Amino acid sequence: MTAGEAIALEPGRPFPDLDLPDHTGRPRLLSEVAGGDPVALVFFRGFWCPKEQRYMRALVRMQEEFEVAYARLVAVSVDSPEVQSAFRAGLGARFVFLSDAERRWLEPLGLLEAEDTVHHPYRPTVLTLFPDLTVHAVYRGDWFWGRATMEELRQDMRAITEAVREG
Repeated sequence: MTAGEAIALEPGRPFPDLDLPDHTGRPRLLSEVAGGDPVALVFFRGFWCPKEQRYMRALVRMQEEFEVAYARLVAVSVDSPEVQSAFRAGLGARFVFLSDAERRWLEPLGLLEAEDTVHHPYRPTVLTLFPDLTVHAVYRGDWFWGRATMEELRQDMRAITEAVREG
C-alpha cells in the first residue's frame, strides 16, 4: 500500500506500513516500530492543542503498562520532528512520535480535520492494531469524548494479546 491509495480504516482491514520520520528525523516504518507487538496508534492534531496535551499526558501515564506488556504506543502528527522531539521531552514520553509534516498520509487515510484551516492537522483518531498491522478497533475523537479511553486501550491490548500470544 502506498500513500496514493484510498485506505479503509475498519476492524479486520490491513493498515498501511507508514513510512515517516520519527521525532529524531530518522526514517521509520510502522512495522519496525511495532516490532511484532500490538500497537495503539494515536493520530493527534499537534502540540499546540490543549485537548491533545491533556490526552498525551494520559498516554504518558500509561506508557509503563505498554512497556511491561510488550505493546507499543505510537503517536503521529503533522508537527516537524524537531517540534515533536521537544513536545515528547516535555511530556516525559518514551514512545515513538512519527512526523507527517509533509502531510502525505492525511488524504489517503481520510483523517484531515477539515475545520482547522490554519494547521491542516490530523483529526484525532486512535487505532489499535495487531502486530501485523491489522486494525482491531478505530476510535474517532473529533470531540474529546470520542477518543479511546485508557481503559478501552487496556481492553483492546488485552484482546489482541490473547489472540496472538500463547499462555
